[in-house]
Amino acid sequence: MAMKKKPVTGMKDILPREMEIRDYVIGQIKETYKTFGFSSMETPCVEHIENLSSNQGGENEKLIFKILKRGDKLSSAVSKVTEDDTNVLVDGGLRYDLTLPLSRYYANNANDLPSPFKALQMGNVWRADRPQRGRYRQFMQCDIDILGEPSILAEIELITATTTLLGKIGFEKFTIRLNNRKMLKAMAAYSGFEEKDYDSVFITLDKMDKIGIEGVAAELVEQGYPKENVDKYLALFEKATSDIEGVRFLKDTLGDCLEAGVAEDLETIMASVDAVKSADFKIAFDPTLVRGMSYYTGPIFEISMDEFGGSVGGGGRYDEMIGKFTGQNTPACGFSIGFERIVMLLLEKDYQVPGKGEKTAYLVEKNMPQEKMLTILQKANEERKTGKQINIAIMKKNKKFQKEQLEKEGYTAFEEFFVDRM
Repeated sequence: MAMKKKPVTGMKDILPREMEIRDYVIGQIKETYKTFGFSSMETPCVEHIENLSSNQGGENEKLIFKILKRGDKLSSAVSKVTEDDTNVLVDGGLRYDLTLPLSRYYANNANDLPSPFKALQMGNVWRADRPQRGRYRQFMQCDIDILGEPSILAEIELITATTTLLGKIGFEKFTIRLNNRKMLKAMAAYSGFEEKDYDSVFITLDKMDKIGIEGVAAELVEQGYPKENVDKYLALFEKATSDIEGVRFLKDTLGDCLEAGVAEDLETIMASVDAVKSADFKIAFDPTLVRGMSYYTGPIFEISMDEFGGSVGGGGRYDEMIGKFTGQNTPACGFSIGFERIVMLLLEKDYQVPGKGEKTAYLVEKNMPQEKMLTILQKANEERKTGKQINIAIMKKNKKFQKEQLEKEGYTAFEEFFVDRM
């Protein structure tokens, strides 16, 4: 069987230019979030299949890379498998996000962690999704979460920390879109939808940016919902503005359908983040924001960038997930950066990593005598002690082309060493 040189579909090889930006962004992430009090932690990439399939991950549960049982356990399971149930062959899977593994981690280690616990986790996740621009089947996520903090201080800190980071790596004029799952439910209740239909209605609402308000209306009516309910529902979105006044309008309109404090919390988050921001962005109320994960219980938010045409990060409050493991709910809120999309946009902008040390190439003529080669190696080591990057390479016949290739890698200075001849 012939070997294949291309990566598996949905995966990618990473070339040095991209790796340089990735390493820089990872460094900025760790440095910035550390100043906000977040601590690095890590979870395994493989999770129990029972956890991954617990109806917490929304559509992502359909995209799990499942891991077969091994040895005798697999052999025994094969005899029990049916066409309708192949899960008897499986006991694990690759994680599809970092939130569920973090919840298990906290449930298992809470006695050894501070409260509240401010966690920073970076790592690859896997989804058997359709690859497209900025979306792969293996990709890195970067999450910050605050566990054990019930107040909206958690939301304010998460948004402030993440926008500070984006500003430091050169992004501006992006938008933080903000909503609350309780606001979504109140709008649906006010419009006459039954609670059992909320998830279906929200799935259609989530298509607003793709099919528009008329498309949403047509789809809801087609699904059998009364037209008067649909009209009443969509009228709310047409009247609610994207600022604090939009929040106040819905508070006044929804009345008893809206839980006390929800609108006030949204106002406080928006005003607080805007008052202390250190980057050039705006925070906007977006009542159409849904977020697909079923585990969200309160405020939700996303990062939108015009140059990408969609979300490059998001998160929200998920106060009930840890309780699935412990039997006792724990306040929790997180924000995930779309690391791969951020790196992609930086590459497209030809982003130059700031503050790089000088990169010098030593070009050494072929067949250099041992004694002189030792002198060159010692000189390189002394230069490296000063922080310079020194690359020693054998001089090629086409020296001009060799230098051009090195310049593409960021080398700006060259020293040439020749064999002494009589």
